[in-house]
Amino acid sequence: MRRFQLDPNEGGLGFQIAPMIDVVFVIMLFFMVMAGEVKVEKELNCQLPGQVDTAHEAAFVEEQVIQITATGDVSLNEEPYGKSDDKLLQNLRAALMRIKANCDAAKTPCQITIASEPKTKHGRVMDVADACSEVGINSLSFNVTEEE
Repeated sequence: MRRFQLDPNEGGLGFQIAPMIDVVFVIMLFFMVMAGEVKVEKELNCQLPGQVDTAHEAAFVEEQVIQITATGDVSLNEEPYGKSDDKLLQNLRAALMRIKANCDAAKTPCQITIASEPKTKHGRVMDVADACSEVGINSLSFNVTEEE
């Protein structure tokens, strides 16, 4: 096999620019092709929860039920809070104030259901609704209980 020898008197090969241009074109072609493969992330319109005060345990208050009988007696969660002749319902108002304060402290909505019998007078239901409104409870639902 014959070896190729360079004559020191001949000019050197020098820096060849053609192979460098070929490499640049191949790299540019690679990036152009891969640019079409990039997936664009879509924006999700949601808010992440913020920080929660964990200094004390929050007691979640369930829905409270106020029952009104046909005679006008009022009870909260099956405990009596007003007789038929008690128009102002002071005991009920005091209990509702405590419930509202607990809900505000726990940062939970205060939900009250007023359940009355079918023959309950409408005015008595309005007395209970007024008591709820006076203490700041605005989330009320009304229900008519079945006669047993």
